[in-house]
Amino acid sequence: MNSANPLMESMEGTDRREVAGVQLDIVRTGNARVKRLVYPAGFRWSVRMKPIVGTDYCMHAHVGFLASGEIHVEYADGCILEMKAPQMLCIEPGHDAWVVGAEPAVVIEFDFEGKTAERLGLPEFHKHA
Repeated sequence: MNSANPLMESMEGTDRREVAGVQLDIVRTGNARVKRLVYPAGFRWSVRMKPIVGTDYCMHAHVGFLASGEIHVEYADGCILEMKAPQMLCIEPGHDAWVVGAEPAVVIEFDFEGKTAERLGLPEFHKHA
């Protein structure tokens, strides 16, 4: 990893995984997980993850903090979110997303695995009210 940026340093005591080029460092905290996700430059969910999970959109809720980089989010209904660090984030299920620019996006995320939306009172699929 890039030693010039402490957000990218290895962390002891985490469950380290890589999925579709995304580096995940996960720590269980009671019934929840705290995760650091490093999305590489050029990452797009519909290109890298859609073939693995088999859904048209990412069906996970993402709640946390964009610590570094930029992310573009598009929902099925056409809503768009542009996020640039530093920024809190809440992304509802039913989205595609990609990293903007040449810098990786680093997200600190809190989740309840497949029950994040339910546990945090978010809709199961993004839509206008």
